[in-house]
Amino acid sequence: MRLNPVFLLSATDVAHFPSEAKTFGAPEVAFLGRSNVGKSSLINSLLGSREAKVSSTPGRTRTINFFALHEGTGDKMKVRPTLIFADLPGYGYAKISKSISAEWPSFIEPYLAERETLALCICLVDTNIPPQENDTQLITYFKQTQRPYLVVGTKADKLSNNQLAKSVAALKKAHEVEEILPVSAKTDAGTKVLWAKMMEVAE
Repeated sequence: MRLNPVFLLSATDVAHFPSEAKTFGAPEVAFLGRSNVGKSSLINSLLGSREAKVSSTPGRTRTINFFALHEGTGDKMKVRPTLIFADLPGYGYAKISKSISAEWPSFIEPYLAERETLALCICLVDTNIPPQENDTQLITYFKQTQRPYLVVGTKADKLSNNQLAKSVAALKKAHEVEEILPVSAKTDAGTKVLWAKMMEVAE
């Protein structure tokens, strides 16, 4: 099923989050990860468009960007979205000023903790680098708050099958998770499985 993305808004405050009048209560999927993990590239690959801004400078996204995914096009587009994508700011990039980093929790933590329509958190980890402590902290937070989450390993196309298997095993051990789904924004590897998991949430 082809879903058409419609940009809703960018939020830097709890008051900015889209209301039910805008989302029709559709389930939301949040994308989170370290800066430069390939989040925007993956979102664009999933949508088949360039909705998410891909920047050569990590940490450029400083808002939560919401996209509504609708069935149909034009006059035949369904009013209620099937899903909402929420693209969250990246974390862990040292060159971002502390003043900006300090602002993030004021609207990100309430979103993750209190957003009733948030149905699934996609936690992105880079398969090309060793396990990162701040990724572990995020995954631990989801475990403690019992938020449904899925760990997705990005940039899988840059490794051989053997290297990828070793990397995924190391990530599973470090983050204490049973499943990590390797994906590649360039080759679409793993994206069908990811779509299937997201559509389970939508249904």
